[in-house]
Amino acid sequence: MHHLHKRSIGILAGMLAAMLLLIPLFAGAQTPETYKIRIAPVPRDVAMQKTVAGGGTATATLSANKLTITGTFDGLPSSATSAKIHRSLTTGVRGSPFLDLTVTKAAKGTIAGSFDLTTEQVQYLKQGKLYIQINSEKAPDGTLWGWLLK
Repeated sequence: MHHLHKRSIGILAGMLAAMLLLIPLFAGAQTPETYKIRIAPVPRDVAMQKTVAGGGTATATLSANKLTITGTFDGLPSSATSAKIHRSLTTGVRGSPFLDLTVTKAAKGTIAGSFDLTTEQVQYLKQGKLYIQINSEKAPDGTLWGWLLK
């Protein structure tokens, strides 16, 4: 009887060790999160309405801490000059740029980028504090905005 008991403990210990080895696999295999981005004009006054127009859509995917963005835009009154990801204190309020996207330098085209975010930047994303801003020749302070929201 004593011999059988030791064997059972050995089998249980082996099973426990196998389970502990599998836990990190499940913990690390996070499902990618997708954020939809509606890119729209943000005229700040009546005079700017002539220079700020257009629209587009994009998708941001967060896998672990890697953020990948792809999207399209069109209808700009002048060629796009740059596109950046900005961080705001709260959704809907202007913030400061911290990542550069690749953008077609034309009135229509694509935006794209892939970045490794810090833990803090991932939290900003999850809190709805990140947005894309596309600047153009006639509106260097921002033609189109698009918030990264679920």
